[in-house]
Amino acid sequence: MKTHYILSSIPTETGPVPQVSTRLNSCDLLGTIMVRWSINRDNYKVKPGLYAAGNPDSTSDVFVSANYKLSFDHLRKNLDGINGWILVLDTKGINVWCAAGKGTFGTKELTKQITETNLEKIVHHKRIIVPQLGATGVAAHEIKEKTGFHVFYGPVKASDIKEFLSARFRKTKEMRTVTFGFYDRAKLIPVDLMFGKYYLLGALSIFFILSMLLKTGLSSIESVYYGLHSVFNIFLGYISGLVFTPLLLPFIPFRSFAMKGFVTGTLTFIALFLLHHTGQSYLENISWFFIITGISSFLAMNFTGSSTYTSLSGVKKEMKIAIPIQIGFSALGLILFIIGLII
Repeated sequence: MKTHYILSSIPTETGPVPQVSTRLNSCDLLGTIMVRWSINRDNYKVKPGLYAAGNPDSTSDVFVSANYKLSFDHLRKNLDGINGWILVLDTKGINVWCAAGKGTFGTKELTKQITETNLEKIVHHKRIIVPQLGATGVAAHEIKEKTGFHVFYGPVKASDIKEFLSARFRKTKEMRTVTFGFYDRAKLIPVDLMFGKYYLLGALSIFFILSMLLKTGLSSIESVYYGLHSVFNIFLGYISGLVFTPLLLPFIPFRSFAMKGFVTGTLTFIALFLLHHTGQSYLENISWFFIITGISSFLAMNFTGSSTYTSLSGVKKEMKIAIPIQIGFSALGLILFIIGLII
């Protein structure tokens, strides 16, 4: 693992502590772009332990982070101009929010890192700042009992840290509020797009071959053109679920993500139909309605794991009802599509 973000080290009573840059460089930015597109995502992590931002001393604050490098980078860049310590937990390369739910960003790991880094010998105070999104995994009273450190839950966004410190660890309502705006949703789209890339390629290949082989009465060039039409329709169904749905999320009716995906899938089908892209017969048109809406509805549910709008019990209930319907829609659409090609 490259450590281009480490500048030098800070001497302490327990030994040197790596000093990290609070300015992201081209390597960090390239790494962010790659991991957003799910490249090297499983290995994008830093070594757990204690790091220094700026030139901290025994009175400086301690900020807790996950060892997912994207989380680590986001914290350190927002500590620019602040002298502080960063205590990185071993979350197996998972971000704070998800790791708190999985239990890796939790009381046990935080206690372990406080002990192993001899934090009580490095700072003379007994306070430690945990991000609010990690609060579900950290029991403050247990940390106090086991280590003597008082846990302060910081703001939702690292960008509010400076204001949080200026207010002497008091949070405004805005600092406590979890938002999920357009930009937040857009950042998550590339990962979902890449996650299903092999299934997409498989579906595109199947429909392209079926369209070429089964469509009768066409020349070879026309068959290829018809096959490309089918490929385009499948691709738009994929985009509908993974791009259109999250971008338009607040404006789409229904609470269920499956229904939201069905709505965007229906709108996508209508657009293709008006462009004469769904076939020449009623059977072909109907088949594409079932295929596109089934795909869009199913893929839209991928976003439940990224959204702040859902709960685990709600997701399980939704999937139990929606998945059989989505499979039925897709299967019926495929059958009607094949029948439409051969008659």
